Amino acid sequence: MMNQYHAHDDLFPNQCTSSLVQEIDAPLSLVWSLVRQFDNPQAYKRFIKNCTMIAGDGGIGSVREVMVVSGLPAETSRERLDKLDDDLHVMEFSIIGGDHRLVNYQSTTTLHEDDGGRSDQTVVIESYVVDIPPDSSEMDTCLFADTIVACNLRSLAKISEKMARKVQVPPAA
Repeated sequence: MMNQYHAHDDLFPNQCTSSLVQEIDAPLSLVWSLVRQFDNPQAYKRFIKNCTMIAGDGGIGSVREVMVVSGLPAETSRERLDKLDDDLHVMEFSIIGGDHRLVNYQSTTTLHEDDGGRSDQTVVIESYVVDIPPDSSEMDTCLFADTIVACNLRSLAKISEKMARKVQVPPAA
């Protein structure tokens, strides 16, 4: 899966890429139920205030506009769902507009069951490619994008794990 979805060998000189990994103590089906909601990214992405669907119903080709929380160097982001595979647990989206520095940003997220065969643990890999702004460096651009992605992945883990604990708690007698 890493080579198929997260190897970005066709970079232009003005682009950078990175991949981040998050282990989550929750079943893949539960984590995927949050990730696959293109029309509700604020379910776990804490930098998003709200989301409005501009086109589509949340399936491939749909376009959303997200309002970013105050304090970040942006207000809006317009994003298109490029791939959603419920069997392979793959989601890809592109940022196609907005008032931010993430120009030509393309994200790929894949979910995997733990290699040790634990059905109650999920490994999430998120990679991206983005243009480096003319007034920035590759390192600064990747640091900025990595910070946002890492925060989103930590939030996904926290929310998924909390939901998984609720499911595991037996009802009171």
